[in-house]
Amino acid sequence: MPQIETSVSTASPQFQANADGMRALIKELRGIEERAISASDASRERFEKRNQLLPRERVALLLDAGRPFIELAKLAGYGMDTKNPEKSVPGAGVIAGIGYVSGVRAMVVASDSGIAAGALQPGGLKKILRVQEIALANKLPFVQLVESAGANLTAYRVEDFVEGGATFRNLARMSAAGLPVITVTHGSSTAGGAYQTGLSDYIVMVRGRTRAFLAGPPLLKAATGEIATEEELGGAEMHTGISGLGDYLAEDDRHAIAIAREIMAGIDWPQEENEARDFADPLYEAEELLGIMPMDYRQPVDMREVIARIADGSEFLEFSERYGGQTVCGTIRLRGWPLGVITNNGPIDPAGASKATHFIQACCQAGTPILYLNNTTGFMVGRSYEEDGIIKHGSKMIQAVTNATVPQFTIYCGASFGAGNYGMCGRGFDPRFCFSWPNAKTAVMGGEQAAGTMIEVQKARAARKGEELDQAQLDTMKAAIVQMFNGQMDAFYNSARLLDDGVIDPRQTRELLAELVSIARAGDQRQPNRMQFAVARP
Repeated sequence: MPQIETSVSTASPQFQANADGMRALIKELRGIEERAISASDASRERFEKRNQLLPRERVALLLDAGRPFIELAKLAGYGMDTKNPEKSVPGAGVIAGIGYVSGVRAMVVASDSGIAAGALQPGGLKKILRVQEIALANKLPFVQLVESAGANLTAYRVEDFVEGGATFRNLARMSAAGLPVITVTHGSSTAGGAYQTGLSDYIVMVRGRTRAFLAGPPLLKAATGEIATEEELGGAEMHTGISGLGDYLAEDDRHAIAIAREIMAGIDWPQEENEARDFADPLYEAEELLGIMPMDYRQPVDMREVIARIADGSEFLEFSERYGGQTVCGTIRLRGWPLGVITNNGPIDPAGASKATHFIQACCQAGTPILYLNNTTGFMVGRSYEEDGIIKHGSKMIQAVTNATVPQFTIYCGASFGAGNYGMCGRGFDPRFCFSWPNAKTAVMGGEQAAGTMIEVQKARAARKGEELDQAQLDTMKAAIVQMFNGQMDAFYNSARLLDDGVIDPRQTRELLAELVSIARAGDQRQPNRMQFAVARP
């Protein structure tokens, strides 16, 4: 397979400026992520007094040491819970990711009860629904570490209540699909949230700490006049000895997690058949990915330079290189496994769309997964492109992406604008996984384009009415539109709204993709024991 010969000069001022800009964004990203850890850790004294572990300590104890853990949606809810982003805590009150539990790769979800007692933060519902979707798509067992005050009633929205039912529906779907649902209820699991525990196949409860009931003492007294303690209503001893809701009684958090690991070890889960293959590392250092992408998405870049730092041996077999050149398609190997790649060196023209369509279909024929490296301002516009059938050929590309039969993975590396986002398997097209680099921009169009469009509309309207336009008003309108669009296109804003699965350091791209492809491949091979119904409580 041909090797890509880099033309990047790491000593050039442009490379250094790009790298400095990317490092600044990564530093900002790490600072935002650290807020969730610090906010939870601030509750340490309270947890220790109750002889409890902090949520992240629980997760660490559950996972196999030294094995990969891909934390998902770490920026969920960022900036959505306050008008002051500097004080916003990301994560939406949930810790979630894919890791190994007793040798089995599983989806792990934990209430971050060190923050607001584990009450769901803005974006928490979307985050849980997304990770459940990932577990179902990749046939992963689902392990929950529950301790939550439930919904935030001061920020109650009826739509969250109604749509929240899908989280329980998904637990039932996972169980019926043969995906074990294992739950450790460390503390509160009340009201509607009690079904988070009840809809599990295996339930571990902690003596003196677990609380699971549909109505707590205050509501019970108000509704019926009955007086009962929390322990009497929903304690671990009652549920494991009387109601039958709990299966295992643990003495503390450590014991509970040890039981959860034993449960997973005792399940005859199909072993993954991702045999290791020989491969060569890329010829170029991952560190160089920091300086390749310009901070200004309007500046040109050859995305082959990115491919060269991801692919085994920097080898890339380009498909139809001389046709539709701004759309780059080809095959690489990633840790020995074949992977199709589609990326952009500019807008997508009719030839590029046709080429991409052909390549997607060929990958489906061969069973080769596809990686989309987004870097486009959209499909080409103009009279000649309309005459050449840009709508028709763009539609074919979108049809191919929509109906592809192989796993698809998306990384937003630069711009992802307009229908180009759709043709390049944006989040709305259900890629198996979707991540962003910190510099990525996603929007229907650039802010300047949007402002220019609206000004032209205003001018045409004024001309039809014979009115004069106030230039000062036009300038104010333009500035407002640019600010609105630019404020919504950056990677952090989009990731907070679950429009990707997380923002990553570009240097992590190869290792992350290798793990994601492995997860998808193993999931597609796995044949769990499906049932008509979920496992029901005794």
